[in-house]
Amino acid sequence: IFDFEGERYDFNLYVPPLPPASSSPETSIKVPLVVMLHGCKQDAPDFALGTGMNVLAATTPCMVLYPEQLAKANQMRCWNWFESAHQGQHAGEPAMLAALTRHVMASHLIDPTRVYIAGLSAGGAMAAIVAAHYPDLFAAVGVHSGLPPGAAHDVMSAFSAMRHGGLSSTPGDPAALKDVMPTIVFHGDADRTVHPDNGDQIVLAATAALEASGVTLTRSLVPQELPASTGELRHTLRTVYRGPDQRSYVEYWSVEAGPHAWSGGNAAGSFTDPHGPDASAAMLGFFLQHHR
Repeated sequence: IFDFEGERYDFNLYVPPLPPASSSPETSIKVPLVVMLHGCKQDAPDFALGTGMNVLAATTPCMVLYPEQLAKANQMRCWNWFESAHQGQHAGEPAMLAALTRHVMASHLIDPTRVYIAGLSAGGAMAAIVAAHYPDLFAAVGVHSGLPPGAAHDVMSAFSAMRHGGLSSTPGDPAALKDVMPTIVFHGDADRTVHPDNGDQIVLAATAALEASGVTLTRSLVPQELPASTGELRHTLRTVYRGPDQRSYVEYWSVEAGPHAWSGGNAAGSFTDPHGPDASAAMLGFFLQHHR
């Protein structure tokens, strides 16, 4: 439990198996941390199960932090990405999530240059907000079926952005941000809850900020096919923006016939799409290319 401004937040923290006693002592090992923000109607154990991130984290190894939204803050347990009180740096849910991340970093052996944040739907939208405001804390962000920062300012504009797509309006001009954030986006092109145009907007803002900072990006398309449950091939279009060092700075995975669900997830969890490419593996692989 984490206390913040008079409220008590539950969270789950996955700690990978420690190395055998014959190898380096624990005190010498600092591992990456991935912060995972659940979607509406989800909680930490459900999101951990559905994404399968802990399974990957066991072998990476890395720690995974799953904060939980308060039921009294949102009846559906959504992160309040659409309220102006939760879109700034020094108050609301972004401040709580940053403080919780720092709390875990202070109490565990975390590599401070390899801390990442990702989320699904409302969690993806909140992850984008937190990453935009705390580039001093996070090295990269993953947004699955989410929306860009500033896409809405109340419930009505939130529904509009979800149905039709919302424009990014990060603090100041996104192209003038001093700190840029490597970004990976997953979105199903059959998402009927959050319009896929939102994924496009996140990618546009991320590439604009990188190029304005002087990073020359080379765009390439990587079509991928994997068997669906019907035995037919399911297509995914992966757009990769690489820098001169050949690292991938922005990726956009558009999943054909993908619903509003975590791609490649475990069917035992809610809002999962077991037939898509493995978003957890793709995000983790993308994250680990980057240090803050």
